[in-house]
Amino acid sequence: MSSEKQLSRREREIMDIVYAQGEATAAAIREAMHDAPGAATVRKLVQILENKGHLTHAKTGREHVYRPTKPKRSAARRALQGLLDTFFGGSLREAIASHLTGADARLPEEELKQIAQMIREAQKQTRNTPEKS
Repeated sequence: MSSEKQLSRREREIMDIVYAQGEATAAAIREAMHDAPGAATVRKLVQILENKGHLTHAKTGREHVYRPTKPKRSAARRALQGLLDTFFGGSLREAIASHLTGADARLPEEELKQIAQMIREAQKQTRNTPEKS
């Protein structure tokens, strides 16, 4: 797995904060963190995230304002694929089966209906998409 896909707990926390705020300075990120480390540590973590390609910055006065490089949905999709690859051999079916058959698998009826509708829509798309040779 590439270093771009692997984020530490603190790096994930920083990304969550930046996504929630849209953009943030290192000081704003530190203020929003739970049990925040020192300012220098936060700046270093932000720099690491920038080097990994997750963040970019623009200079505003003396401060750097950080923004995500990719939309949250795109990042979530990549993270989900990493999870599927790591724990379920890349199989979405295996992941869903694991979730739906667990002892605590109690999905609300409305959520099950929504999932069933999404499956029907995916089936329609598959039928209407020509196969690649």
